[in-house]
Amino acid sequence: MPRFGDVFENKVTGEHVVVIRGDEDGGGEPALGHLVVKPGGAVVGEHVHPRFQERFQVISGRLGARVDGVERTLVAGDEVSVPAGIPHDWWNAGEEDASVLVEIAPLNTRFLEMLATLFGLANAGKTNAKGMPNPLQLALIGQEFADVIVFTKPPRPVQKVAFGVLGALGRRRGYRGFYPEYLRPQARVAPDPAVVALAGVTPPAEAG
Repeated sequence: MPRFGDVFENKVTGEHVVVIRGDEDGGGEPALGHLVVKPGGAVVGEHVHPRFQERFQVISGRLGARVDGVERTLVAGDEVSVPAGIPHDWWNAGEEDASVLVEIAPLNTRFLEMLATLFGLANAGKTNAKGMPNPLQLALIGQEFADVIVFTKPPRPVQKVAFGVLGALGRRRGYRGFYPEYLRPQARVAPDPAVVALAGVTPPAEAG
């Protein structure tokens, strides 16, 4: 259950997320997170989200984004929305941290479970240098979270066949698509007040 101030970090991809609005304090509003990406940091690969929209608003730094094949560099004040089902990718395009407000609409707890799974595997040394798990593990994650994320490569029909074969082998070797032990945040902090104000969020009373 992500809450205001929860921290999720991927030490391999350089992603660091502080929850600004989670499922316990959202009241039906979109989820919001303060994403900080280190120089050279990037998401694990081009993908689509089948059931929700994602919006990126750059606070500082430079964020490279490719949305539906169109590539651009976003700087402070720029934003881009990615409707459900649209391929996209993003990365730090500068030499300093990129600070970004990310909105998920509608709020999707499964997205955080997927994120925490990938982050947890990376932090445990169970991915490659780009944060991608091995093919057996990735197949099981792809099956488990097909409602949340679909990578664009290889093509979807090939993924379905490959994930079926590799997933069966992965299960026999003890891999799982979901790891509850990775769902806990790495820390809790007081989110940056300026980011909270930009997001238009009133901090929960317990955070005051």
